[in-house]
Amino acid sequence: MTANSTIIANIAAIQARIATAQQLSSRQPPSPTLMAVSKTRSAAEIRAALQAGIEHIGENYLQEALAKQIELHDQHLCWHFIGPIQSNKTRTIAEHFSWVHSVDRAKILSRLNEQRPPQLGPLNICLQVNINGEASKAGASIADIPALAELALSLPLLRLRGLMAIPANTDNPSQQRRNFAAVRKLLNSLRQRFPTAQLDTLSMGMSGDMEAAIAEGATILRIGSDIFGSRASTAAD
Repeated sequence: MTANSTIIANIAAIQARIATAQQLSSRQPPSPTLMAVSKTRSAAEIRAALQAGIEHIGENYLQEALAKQIELHDQHLCWHFIGPIQSNKTRTIAEHFSWVHSVDRAKILSRLNEQRPPQLGPLNICLQVNINGEASKAGASIADIPALAELALSLPLLRLRGLMAIPANTDNPSQQRRNFAAVRKLLNSLRQRFPTAQLDTLSMGMSGDMEAAIAEGATILRIGSDIFGSRASTAAD
């Protein structure tokens, strides 16, 4: 089996997992969006994923992403930035992505709004929440999320869509569900506080915990290794 056919087969297997997880959790359609996390992967590998119907691409590293966007300029793709955001990178992110999932500071919100080209329309934003309060992970605290949401909703060139989370790593399905349930409940509290906002997105679930995320309402799954195979880097999807 070629590398391309392996990627295509992997995506078919993931789609089957998604369907099974929805059925087991009695979740109604629509299915969550499958985003291919392509950090360290080549444009050729992304093209293989496109053959299997992938339209959403998640990138962690800005310069690497820009190079791939040039190589794939002939494809109709939705690019998501999902990595840590440095202040000196906000202009380029605002200019080259449709979504940003990893916003966790007021300064970053303000800079993305100021630097978003108006002709591109509002930039879709997810606030990253550190749902387990891990010192080693990025993300705003649960307590800080409402104020960040209020700021985001006041900025005309941003469109707050929801929350992103990378919960504490665990192989325990019950604990996975508890972590994702906490993110879902936090989004529901924002919906009650800001009833006119388009808060429709839960960006959560990776290769090892996607079933639990689906059961708790994930709308975007960020899948890397189960699509492209394992890589030398140990960074999480």
